[in-house]
Amino acid sequence: MKLGGIHRLFPQLLPKTALVKTSEVDAGEWTFHPYLGIIQRLRFWLILSLLPVRRFPKLLEVGYGSGILLPELSQYCDELYGLDIHRNASRVADRLRQHGIEAELLCGSATTLPFKDKVLDLIIAVSCLEYMDPLENAVQEIKRVLRPDGCLIFVTPGNSPVIDYLHDLLTGRKVKEHYAQRRDVLIPSFTRSFVVQQELAIPPFGGRFMTLYRGFRLGVS
Repeated sequence: MKLGGIHRLFPQLLPKTALVKTSEVDAGEWTFHPYLGIIQRLRFWLILSLLPVRRFPKLLEVGYGSGILLPELSQYCDELYGLDIHRNASRVADRLRQHGIEAELLCGSATTLPFKDKVLDLIIAVSCLEYMDPLENAVQEIKRVLRPDGCLIFVTPGNSPVIDYLHDLLTGRKVKEHYAQRRDVLIPSFTRSFVVQQELAIPPFGGRFMTLYRGFRLGVS
């Protein structure tokens, strides 16, 4: 298992040529853009910075998309799972297998997780929980399937008018059309039901007005 600051800045990702476009909001190719790529990779840096220094028997990534982060996550667990609502699991699994990565990919939503109670050690979600509806169902389902010593690590976009404007300018997508008010309720919904073990923000200064991403590691108890 690889650990350390330098490695976390340069995680092992699925190559751009191996990415499968799974939906309109799957922007995996942005990770390799000369400018947007820096912003995209900051999310991965947050996730890896929040990872406890140990190996996990069973790890699930919710909203794995094209599987771009799964090569990196495979280094931290014995069994790797992915869950997404798109129906390209077999295609993504084939691309991963071509690069030596074995993962069980499932079709579904975090609002109804296809796992028994208390079977997962770590759940990771990168910029996807803000899409869950109803959100409270996702909160309770994630808590249900995690072991008592398990944890949830997630990254969510900040809610800054400055960052929103720059995002709209660079991507041509209207942030508020995608998130509406969900960014305002996401964090309180999860922190009410979990224990906050660690929180990070990028940048670490400027408060809400300048926050690009927020990352959390939450424990069940």
